[in-house]
Amino acid sequence: MQKRIAAIHDISGFGKCSLTVALPIISAAGIEVSVIPTAVLSTHTGGFTGFTYRDLTEDILSITDHWCSLDLKFDAIYTGFLGSFEQITIMEQVIGRLRTDNNLILVDPVMADNGVLYKVFPDSFPDGMRRLCAKADIIVPNMTEAALLIGQEYKQGPYTREYIEDMLKKLAGLGPRRIVLTGVYFNGSQLGAASYDRHKGEVEYAFSPRVEGYYHGTGDVFASVLLSAVLKGFPLADAAQIAVDFTAQSIERTRLAGTDVRYGVNFEEGLPMLMQRLNIK
Repeated sequence: MQKRIAAIHDISGFGKCSLTVALPIISAAGIEVSVIPTAVLSTHTGGFTGFTYRDLTEDILSITDHWCSLDLKFDAIYTGFLGSFEQITIMEQVIGRLRTDNNLILVDPVMADNGVLYKVFPDSFPDGMRRLCAKADIIVPNMTEAALLIGQEYKQGPYTREYIEDMLKKLAGLGPRRIVLTGVYFNGSQLGAASYDRHKGEVEYAFSPRVEGYYHGTGDVFASVLLSAVLKGFPLADAAQIAVDFTAQSIERTRLAGTDVRYGVNFEEGLPMLMQRLNIK
């Protein structure tokens, strides 16, 4: 039977991130995607000015209630960028209504990067996100978000294995069973992720050649591929490697084309190879 994901993110008319990334990637994996948009923007907020923003907070629970009235079931619930503290509280309710004994909750705690909390969020935002992460089966923070979640000062890399593994165990202490930490590197030539399953007590690493520069939307690309691979039956460490490779290749494709980094990465041309890797016939 075809699997189904409920993806709860904002949607930007231009600039590849959030739902405009999650929808095509997860669909290419052969998985049905149902969406609850949290906001509609003309462009994403990274590097653009003058963008329009329509908040859809009031619609989220109405959509959820309608789905419940239809007795819709989801194999996974996937949350990303949330535009307000109020939406975090609402996400807790959404998860409570859509969770079953068998589905997977993946929370991407989108709120910060490069050592800084996004300007749109108050200082209290990590407290709310910490509460939401406690309800997740898998969380996918970057290094900045991880530091904020565990109340630790952000540290720039390169990192040591001891530092990364201590951070993973502290994140697991928040409640999620599995953590995939992105932005991990031990030297200047490779960049990737570390995955941890607290029940197994195992830490595993996934790396690809590092591409210099900052590219918008790559966290959404990574998390969407990771979740797709997990639902296709890949172990977490293998899913992380698939996501690392796909994201790195998308960045390299974009760099070679000289595309404005604000526009997002060219992940579309990599979808046929992703389908092959996921064994999609």
